[in-house]
Amino acid sequence: MTDDTFCLVLRMAGPLQSWGGRSQFNRRDTLDEPTKSGVLGLLAAAQGLRRQDSIDDLLGLCLGVRTDQPGTLLRDYHTVSDFRGRPLLSASVNAKGLQKLTSPAKLTHVTHRFYLQDAVFVVAVSGRIEFLRSLVDALREPAFPLALGRRSCPPTMPLLLTPDQTHRADSAALWTGGPAEVLTHVPWQASDRHRASRFPRNLRPSTLDLPITVDDDDGNDVRVDVPHSFDPLRRGFSTRRVRQEWARVSTGWPGTDQTDHDPFALLGW
Repeated sequence: MTDDTFCLVLRMAGPLQSWGGRSQFNRRDTLDEPTKSGVLGLLAAAQGLRRQDSIDDLLGLCLGVRTDQPGTLLRDYHTVSDFRGRPLLSASVNAKGLQKLTSPAKLTHVTHRFYLQDAVFVVAVSGRIEFLRSLVDALREPAFPLALGRRSCPPTMPLLLTPDQTHRADSAALWTGGPAEVLTHVPWQASDRHRASRFPRNLRPSTLDLPITVDDDDGNDVRVDVPHSFDPLRRGFSTRRVRQEWARVSTGWPGTDQTDHDPFALLGW
């Protein structure tokens, strides 16, 4: 890793998050970790970019995501109807460009929206240091409200994580290193309740291994979440390659370090 690689680090946490993948029509799913489109959308909102504005600078960023607290899945069941008792409109239009009524008449529309409850992620974003500094300023004073995938999902504070002196870049809010390296330096961000559920009080290690997903042109996995634009008339996504691995991070407890576990050691293999 070169000395001129820097990251800004975000703590993605809130009561609800939703990171859409292939959602469409009346079913809106969520993936189990933030998408690149969702992270770039949050940064674009902080900058004050309009949907029609270019996002070329954002597309040049490299992303790494660490799952500190996976959360649980919530299904939000919705029904929609016209308060006047009229049939709902369909997606088709008539010769005058007006929406047609559903045929046969449909009085109730059912939708399913899925969210992650009480999840916590750490996201490391690397790029040109001047651009990262501008993003830090934008995150501290965002132009538009920030959201975790959907407008109804605001983040809890702190959103921007700053490093200690050991891992600090020449800009106080930036971390030295690439996403995979930086994600090993950021302490565990899980809630006290999640920590207690993972480890009893008498068995609390000083480190633990957490899953990470990092942009990598030679990675084995593919994600279809790189936006062409946030313009509703030009929506589309391209792919990126990622690799998935584990990062050993500090828990903040003064316990003993984890040792590598070999499940076949007792068999003499």
